[in-house]
Amino acid sequence: MSHPALADGPIYLDYNATTPVDPAVLRAALPYLTTHFGNPSSGHRYAQAPGEAVARARAQLAGLLGARPEEIVFTGGGSEADSLAVRGAVRARTGENTGEDTGEPARRQLITLATEHPAVLRACQSLERDGFAVRLLPVDARGRVDPADLEEALGQDTALVSIAYGNSETGTLQPIAELAALARRAGALFHTDAAQAVAKVPIDVRELGVDLLTVVGHKMYAPKGVGALYVRDGVPLVPVIDGGGQEGGRRAGTENVAFIAALGAAAELARQDLPETLARLSGLRDLLHGELRRLLPGRVHLNGHPVERLPGTLNVSIDGIDGRGLLAAVPEIAAATGSACHEGVPEPSPVLLAMGLSAERADGALRLSLGRWSTEAEARRAAELIAHAATSASRREAEGAVRP
Repeated sequence: MSHPALADGPIYLDYNATTPVDPAVLRAALPYLTTHFGNPSSGHRYAQAPGEAVARARAQLAGLLGARPEEIVFTGGGSEADSLAVRGAVRARTGENTGEDTGEPARRQLITLATEHPAVLRACQSLERDGFAVRLLPVDARGRVDPADLEEALGQDTALVSIAYGNSETGTLQPIAELAALARRAGALFHTDAAQAVAKVPIDVRELGVDLLTVVGHKMYAPKGVGALYVRDGVPLVPVIDGGGQEGGRRAGTENVAFIAALGAAAELARQDLPETLARLSGLRDLLHGELRRLLPGRVHLNGHPVERLPGTLNVSIDGIDGRGLLAAVPEIAAATGSACHEGVPEPSPVLLAMGLSAERADGALRLSLGRWSTEAEARRAAELIAHAATSASRREAEGAVRP
């Protein structure tokens, strides 16, 4: 059954940008927008149901991640969670804003990738303006970092390493467990932005060995405006939002109970459906890729890792076309050329350029991301529409080249 919001619209292939709210998730949120309106921090009867909802959601999300409930900090979204991880952890390690002597050598270096999401890169840049050093590691042609490069960059001055689990544009997965182990041996904290990976691939924070992990509600069928940060027990954080001391003193502000309940419900759905989701989306992704290659022989090039990638993400460049122009010519498809945070920017994708792709190939890229309500029929139809538009564009270009 299709989602009501998608029933009469274009084929939706932009699940990496945002997901429709699952009807079951919406039902979980509604009581806390109507009947159970109380502040969960209050001490009277109206606080009881909201308080229980927050506790239940914390346990549900912890269950999906292999964490303990007390290690989950709810935030207002992914960017806030990334800032709390990057700025909060680094500030705590240096003793800044706390007045405490950490007893450690000064750790004023951060390490991240050139392909990270702007939420991480700009949080790092904000610390760079405050006198911290930021080192950007390169990636290979498939978007993967070489663990040896991280090992070489780590030192006694490294406070934090932040590397995303799955890239939002190419879907490339990083070897997080190996990278986190290297950071830990050097005494550095390790954060991964798992916005695109949570609810799509199995995640166990203990097996990964990470200290901090970002979760984003609207990437996993919950509403926009809610997220979470896993904080390993014992990792100190300086809050980026000061106030009443909610979330164990790590994130102030009255809890958004309805959206937190929604995130918990989304996590529970994901936990139950994960094996099926992984297999189904991988199959649809490969079907879409195969159809594009069949219809446009020799012109379709995969961007990203062919194996180590998110199940529902396909990033391809098509020879002879401009990605933005092609999508504009196919209103029957809702897709993107890269991260939604870069949409409207005429320059080629910084992620693809960092992988060593030419500007021409980056300009020809399409990011096609599938999700819970994608179907085989939609994948086949989308391939036909894209192939027709690409063929027509090439024909017009050829005719223009020979016209006197």
